[in-house]
Amino acid sequence: MRDPKILVGFLIVPLIMFPVLGYVMNLSVQTAKESAQKATVLVVNHDLEGNSTDLINFLNRYVKAIPVNVTTVDAAIPLLSSNNATGIIEIPQDFSQNISTQTPAHVKFYTVFSGSGLFENVGSTIVSSLVEAYNRAMAPNLLVPEDSVIVKGKRVEGISPSVLSSLVLSQAFALPITMIILLTYSMQIAATSVAMEKEEKTLETLLTLPMDRFSILAGKVSGSIVVAGIGAIAYMFGFNYYIGSFTGTIATTAPSVDLVSLGLVPSLFGYLLMGISLFVTLLAALALAVILSAFAQDVRSAQSLVSYVYPFLFIPALALMYLDINSLPFWLRTIFYAIPFSQPIIASKAITMGDYLTAGLGIVYVTAFTLVIMYVASRLFATEKILTAKLRFRGLRKGKTPPAD
Repeated sequence: MRDPKILVGFLIVPLIMFPVLGYVMNLSVQTAKESAQKATVLVVNHDLEGNSTDLINFLNRYVKAIPVNVTTVDAAIPLLSSNNATGIIEIPQDFSQNISTQTPAHVKFYTVFSGSGLFENVGSTIVSSLVEAYNRAMAPNLLVPEDSVIVKGKRVEGISPSVLSSLVLSQAFALPITMIILLTYSMQIAATSVAMEKEEKTLETLLTLPMDRFSILAGKVSGSIVVAGIGAIAYMFGFNYYIGSFTGTIATTAPSVDLVSLGLVPSLFGYLLMGISLFVTLLAALALAVILSAFAQDVRSAQSLVSYVYPFLFIPALALMYLDINSLPFWLRTIFYAIPFSQPIIASKAITMGDYLTAGLGIVYVTAFTLVIMYVASRLFATEKILTAKLRFRGLRKGKTPPAD
């Protein structure tokens, strides 16, 4: 109670952060449902008899099914974007004949894979459910739906969108967790370094040495990067073993999917962009920690002040770990794009899907943000405010000591 900054950092911040994260997840579910209800699918109909027409009419009650005048699924893929469609249904030539003779009829559904969101396959699930409903109502147990995917404009047979989404999503865990550990470690180290100097009264001596003030700032930032990087690497080795301990059994039963052949593994240039994005974001976080620590009186207060930044780190990382940012409402997308700590995760998913422009623009934005923060931090080190600045919560402090007589 004597230091209200601790109450804000460790009590109020979590009470705000997790409800906001829950609201984001709930809003994403609602958005996914609304998008699925407005879904548009193209229909490649090789059977022009009555049963196939009945199926199309049945689908149109719930989604928008557009017949296209093409002979193959490959020819229909270029029409997806112009019709704002998320999938293709292929009705075989013997569809009506099989229904009339009580023979199983195979209906193929191709889902466009656009990312690694948790609700990636909602649209395909709804269409599959509609096909099953038609199966029960009109042709009991005769329709056999077959799921496949369209990845980067190419048709891939025999892979369920849910399986592919789960595989890509499982690989997407590494970067957000690494980023959370790396940034929290480094921010605490940088803030503690400055606060300890203030608490032990050695910062005054350090600032009187014949060296550039910016060199002192750069030394503390670079040292924090090294220590935090070693800690993050050690953590990721342990986390990788933890994940592998229970995914090995699952991998033996899951279908074999080569993500490299599907183009869902970043190239060398992609990994370079991801590294640059993470590095400039790390610099911004360290400079921000140094600025916050300048307003602390001791190490405990500095760590409390740094915790104020955690919601802007944890909420984007935990949300975008499961969600595709393109599936979010526009206003929420704008907020996530504006938070610099979101950019490494956005960049990693964009690079996986071959969108290097989004990653590049994110690097430019975070670099500009980092330069501004570094400039503010350097100006703070260039003045005596680094020694005198304090952040007080006068209204929250209890039991003030009366002035001495």
